[in-house]
Amino acid sequence: MTLFKNRNIKDVWHNITGNYSHWLSFIILLLAAVIVNPSFFSWSNLSNQFVQGAIVGICAMGMSLVISAGMIDLSVGSAVALISGLGITVLNRTQSVFLCLLFCLGAGLIVGLINGILVTKGRIAPFIVTLAAMSAWRSVINQLGQGGPFTASREMYAGLREVAAGNYLFIPNLMLFFIIITIITGILMSKTKFGTYVYAIGSNQLAARLSGISVDRVKTLIFTYAGTLYGLSAFLLASRLTSIQAASAGSAYEMDAIAAVAIGGTSMAGGRGKITGTFLGVLMLRIISTVLIMARVPPFLNGLVQGVIIIIAVLAQNRKK
Repeated sequence: MTLFKNRNIKDVWHNITGNYSHWLSFIILLLAAVIVNPSFFSWSNLSNQFVQGAIVGICAMGMSLVISAGMIDLSVGSAVALISGLGITVLNRTQSVFLCLLFCLGAGLIVGLINGILVTKGRIAPFIVTLAAMSAWRSVINQLGQGGPFTASREMYAGLREVAAGNYLFIPNLMLFFIIITIITGILMSKTKFGTYVYAIGSNQLAARLSGISVDRVKTLIFTYAGTLYGLSAFLLASRLTSIQAASAGSAYEMDAIAAVAIGGTSMAGGRGKITGTFLGVLMLRIISTVLIMARVPPFLNGLVQGVIIIIAVLAQNRKK
């Protein structure tokens, strides 16, 4: 194996903690989970970890591209809330789950495109653009909802619910959606020129521009792809809940997505990262939450633990540099 070939133990350890730290962290968390609950590896529990993390996980895949390019997106939760609420409205009016899905994907694409255009053509920092979008989208959906929920009609409840609650060959649909999106995003980032351009822009935007990369176009495509994934997440959230509360739907999704990307090993400064790391990061967040519950840690401390994890992940990245 190339990991061990012509290397002493110290070099191997530095390679593991440097390039494979997300796998090491994942294994350590699994061991901790088994110690707390010996039945952790039951299929029902493992599949539940995927189901609980799938919707945020799909958002994290989009966030992974954004951060790899040296940007940030704070509008994730609000975008998901807006699109899911409007998606249920479309569902009730068209009586079609498929049209609801198409609407959510299209709305997500438009939301992402708006972010991308404001960042590239407006020359506004991604932090400012997405901070404004976070406030704007939440305000719009609250106004449209007037304090009430967006609820699927009785006729469409079963059809909508089946998408998220159903399974295929004993594998939950949400788990399948998460895995498929991870594979697609992984191929996009590792096997295409687009992925190379994303990392190049994150490493050195000026050098990328001088090498002939259309930086503005790539950035716009990044936000558009991420927005489309937010749209898919919104549809799956609507399917899972069948009733969307405008004020709370998608709450803190951006924090969860950023945390998953960070602990998965993607550099918060851009230019380096792996989709597999983000995938494991999503699962690690779920495992941490499960372990805390099993250990009877007050749920209000989950945010504290997540914040500490993000800080540790970034400190570890700085140490690698």
